This record gives sequence, C-alpha cells and structure tokens, in this order.
Amino acid sequence: MEKTVLKVNGMSCEHCVKAVTRAAESLAGVKKAAVDLKGGTVALEYDPGKTALDAVKAAITDQGYEVV
Repeated sequence: MEKTVLKVNGMSCEHCVKAVTRAAESLAGVKKAAVDLKGGTVALEYDPGKTALDAVKAAITDQGYEVV
C-alpha cells in the first residue's frame, strides 16, 4: 500500500467531503480516503498495482473539484 496526500481546491462543506471520499473510495485499489476540509487535502491509502494515482485524481476532478 502507498500513502500520499493530494491538495484539492473547491471543497467547502460536508457534502464536498462525502463526494470526494466516495469518488476516491469507489476505485478498486483505494483502501481509504481521509478528507481534511480545513486543510483542503485528501490523504490516500491505495494499491498502485490496482489503481493509478491519476485515476484517483480523475475521479475527484469528475466530481467538480480541482486537484493541484
């Protein structure tokens, strides 16, 4: 398992937290996505053999947020 933290712009409420968490954790290789709303980050624990980091970024972007 790999761990990384992504900076995500556009999150402002609990709905945003749920949307980003759901988008990331819906991917096969993502074990956990922990959103820090105040910090504007998402801490990921994922298996790069099952899911590429770019796929996680795309899933979050598809929800309307900007991964920087």
